[in-house]
Amino acid sequence: MEVNDIKWKRVHHGFIDVPLIDYLENLVNEQYELGIKLKICVGTDSQKKGKGFSYASAIIIEMKVPLGGDVYKGVGAKVISGTYYEKFKSSKHRPSITERMLNEVQTSINVCYYLLDLIELYDIDLEIHADVNPNPMWASHVAFNQVKGYCEGMNIPYRVKPDAYAASHGADRWANKGVL
Repeated sequence: MEVNDIKWKRVHHGFIDVPLIDYLENLVNEQYELGIKLKICVGTDSQKKGKGFSYASAIIIEMKVPLGGDVYKGVGAKVISGTYYEKFKSSKHRPSITERMLNEVQTSINVCYYLLDLIELYDIDLEIHADVNPNPMWASHVAFNQVKGYCEGMNIPYRVKPDAYAASHGADRWANKGVL
């Protein structure tokens, strides 16, 4: 899925009617001018809906003010979510949990690469949050090693459950609601 094909919305502010990169650059520039340090966390989740899956990605922009040296105080976050729907390729093919988890991570990676110039320009910390569980008692564990290897191979810092809040809380909320 291409980032520009996703319907993006700023939580509690409505749909974004300009290119996402332009919207984010304005938002980031405002914070940068205020001296606020940013970290962007990107996560994607999916839920079965009808004859396909509803995917939701969350871009969580954490804001921190410097207290001196390497010490910062958190001052909130801004949340942007985007959704899309993907039908099963055929009535006989329903993607495995591994395929879904890899598709979620691929979507998050696509968003990260879309934002890369902005991230580098403003020296923003970046993380992917993958909705997989390291505990073998959970279904998403079957994809844990593939997702871990994929993120490491792409050289993007990542987190998995229970620390992957952009995916397991931010995106999960919107995937459960369906396409915006």
